[in-house]
Amino acid sequence: MRELQFREALREAMSEEMRRDPRVFLMGEEVAEYNGAYKVSQGMLDEFGPERVIDTPIAELGFAGIGVGAAANGLRPIIEFMTFNFSLVAIDQVINSAAKIYEMSGGQYNAPIVFRGPTGNAGQLAAQHSSNFESWYANTPGLKVVIPSNPADAKGLLKSAIRDNDPVIFMESEQMYGDKGQVPDGEYLIPIGVADVKQEGTDVTIVSFGKVIPRIVMPAIEELQKEGISVELIDLRSVRPIDYGTLVKSIKKTNRCVVVEEAAPLASISAEVAYHLQRYAFDYLDAPVARVTSRDVPLPYAPTLIEEVLPNAKRVVSAVKSVLYRN
Repeated sequence: MRELQFREALREAMSEEMRRDPRVFLMGEEVAEYNGAYKVSQGMLDEFGPERVIDTPIAELGFAGIGVGAAANGLRPIIEFMTFNFSLVAIDQVINSAAKIYEMSGGQYNAPIVFRGPTGNAGQLAAQHSSNFESWYANTPGLKVVIPSNPADAKGLLKSAIRDNDPVIFMESEQMYGDKGQVPDGEYLIPIGVADVKQEGTDVTIVSFGKVIPRIVMPAIEELQKEGISVELIDLRSVRPIDYGTLVKSIKKTNRCVVVEEAAPLASISAEVAYHLQRYAFDYLDAPVARVTSRDVPLPYAPTLIEEVLPNAKRVVSAVKSVLYRN
């Protein structure tokens, strides 16, 4: 085991896969000469050269389309968006080309491509640079959507995503790139679609994913533990597919559930999880499934308003107590 930053784990995953498979290449804005907007690809240009680490113009639709075409012709591109807010410019290529090419071609073509970059808020970046697109992309058949919460998962899941024959949306966070964590040595892959029970408990299950876990859920669990509340924490790791089997198994033990995510509430991942739990674990629930999400407004710029809109540990604690009928 070694301690790596989140960005270092991502870089290691990409570099290992590029050494292993000459078909893999990285393309995006500032990934080469500038070493990546967040220094994720630092040093990769020197090792792999400009034919495999490719700087692009500010033209997401163009380089996403080039990536899809390359994937359909046997290469395995990694397309970096500076933020998934900018992926909206390229969304036609992601959804109407990458996600549907296998079905539209009757299985003659597939698109083994990874679209990666940060999602969600990163501080005072205002509404246009702070959206959460997990449920947008998870709503599209043909895509897989992966959201790691720590450096080890980032490496293991990204390597699996690069090897996957389907298009994968790989979502990170600007706030997590400097996070440190233990990463296993040697070949390390995590299968897509398998949730992680990060902590076992008996009183309530908390389900979440991505940066919400270290920044909001873990501090909330620490507060709950002080009051003698035992929390089982499940990290989804991917939101398409979702590992419902692990969730239902946990609910059969704890009988209560709180789902936490940063997105707005309507048509969110937490809404989908809540539906499936009442559909497949209704007889085991002793309280309605509770959700903690952002408020249903565009994210403001002012820090006081950001604090009011985003989920936080206090709201998670309150939600847990509500399903335990302790409020």
